[in-house]
Amino acid sequence: MNGDGRRRNPYELTDESPVYVISVAAQLSGLHPQTLRQYDRLGLVSPDRTAGRGRRYSARDIELLRQVQQLSQDEGINLAGIKRIIELENQVAALQQRVAELQTVVEGAAAAMQQREAAVHASYRRDLVPYQEVQQTSALVVWRPNKRER
Repeated sequence: MNGDGRRRNPYELTDESPVYVISVAAQLSGLHPQTLRQYDRLGLVSPDRTAGRGRRYSARDIELLRQVQQLSQDEGINLAGIKRIIELENQVAALQQRVAELQTVVEGAAAAMQQREAAVHASYRRDLVPYQEVQQTSALVVWRPNKRER
């Protein structure tokens, strides 16, 4: 199943579909196959495995390999630093997705609360007069007791 609850077509290719063998992945990423094996051992890019333990890279893995290469060669970041960057980026992406899920829940709860509030307001008795606070004045009121109350 995919994220929206529907069953996914097993023949549908996505960015996460593991389709590239290591030689093709190496060509697409511009890296040597041995470098890809090293990155796999270090946990930088972990491709899926076939039943015979062969590596299968996805389009997302290829993009990640290019990012690792760019960070290493252009930015001069060591592999341990790159691994930490990737971990933090994955953590941020997971947290952003969780925030979006929670935001949807909160919006649903707010809509339900507004509906309940509207139902309460609709149930008010219409023959009651709303309370209004009386203004304090300096007017003098004379009170005389009723003769019958004595």
